[in-house]
Amino acid sequence: MAAIQAKECETEGCSKEAKLQCPRCITLGIQGSYFCSQECFKKNWVTHKLQHKKAKEPNSEESNNCPKDINTDPWPGYRYTGVLRPHYPLTPLRLVTSDIQRPDYADHSRGMSESEQTLKGTSQIKILSPEDIEGMRVVCKLAREVLDIAALMVKPGITTEEIDHTVHLACTARKCYPSPLNYYNFPKSCCTSVNEVICHGIPDRRALQDGDILNVDITVYHNGFHGDLNETFYVGEVDEGAKKLVETTYECLMQAIDSVKPGIRYRELGNIIQKHAQANCFSVVRSYCGHGIHRLFHTAPNVPHYAKNKAVGVMKPGHVFTIEPMICEGGWQDETWPDGWTAVTRDGKRSAQFEHTLLVTETGCEILTCRLDDKGDAHFIS
Repeated sequence: MAAIQAKECETEGCSKEAKLQCPRCITLGIQGSYFCSQECFKKNWVTHKLQHKKAKEPNSEESNNCPKDINTDPWPGYRYTGVLRPHYPLTPLRLVTSDIQRPDYADHSRGMSESEQTLKGTSQIKILSPEDIEGMRVVCKLAREVLDIAALMVKPGITTEEIDHTVHLACTARKCYPSPLNYYNFPKSCCTSVNEVICHGIPDRRALQDGDILNVDITVYHNGFHGDLNETFYVGEVDEGAKKLVETTYECLMQAIDSVKPGIRYRELGNIIQKHAQANCFSVVRSYCGHGIHRLFHTAPNVPHYAKNKAVGVMKPGHVFTIEPMICEGGWQDETWPDGWTAVTRDGKRSAQFEHTLLVTETGCEILTCRLDDKGDAHFIS
């Protein structure tokens, strides 16, 4: 993961180290605009926003200085498994105003969630109260809105950095904190995973290309709760192999969801998913799994997606968790780029993923992140 070079706060009389940069300046290509805190940023807003106006003027120096698609390989000598390459440098961490409630890791220097660390290793699954369930319904609805906005941007020529910027603005407009931001130092507001990237892809300056497949993974934090979902989209015209992979992955998710009800063991979900994936000549990733989610981003239960796993726990009303199978064209083995996040297939072949956050009810389950218009039917953006 590339370190963000320390700057000095631009507030007059303040010489503190600054790592936050105005998101509008980033979009407009304005150099500098670093601040040490939200307070300093707001203190300068009246005069600072004049730079935005100036940058929009024809022939201004800033208007002709927009960031270019720079393909600077940050890891010379690294052996990539496929054709995808990172496009650096990354933009700095985006600002989230102080009026938006933040998770405990948001301002931690290492992005550590102390609340998650306290419960690390436990297999006890929390049963949510009616009030907590309502909080989850609200945050999951907001997460769905954000993903649907991101989906509208998916087309050839758009960079994943531009998608991330839109996601960030959509989150903050809804008074949501983008959960991935600074989570164990993750540098962006969403994950964008292209082609051979399995999950946790970091948005960068690479422009999407006709024929790509792109997963956008959204989690938002609102009023003390996290809501999590993702979908894989077609970029322009894709080949039949991509269509079969994406459609099969969605079917794996929905078949697993169909089995969710009280009394079902969490380990059974992997049997369902792997059976359908293998029937279509695909494999199931083993290194990453679904998870419990509520006031914590990740907690019990662990929900593996492969067969004959040893997941602990039985579904009960009030449990909330994600199912998010990652299905591959080739082998299921993965490796991670030197950024510490981007997980790719070891053979360089494509991978797809879909995810929902689910509530176990008395008789089955409720898809908390279902599509707002058609209650969860698949859709693929082209």
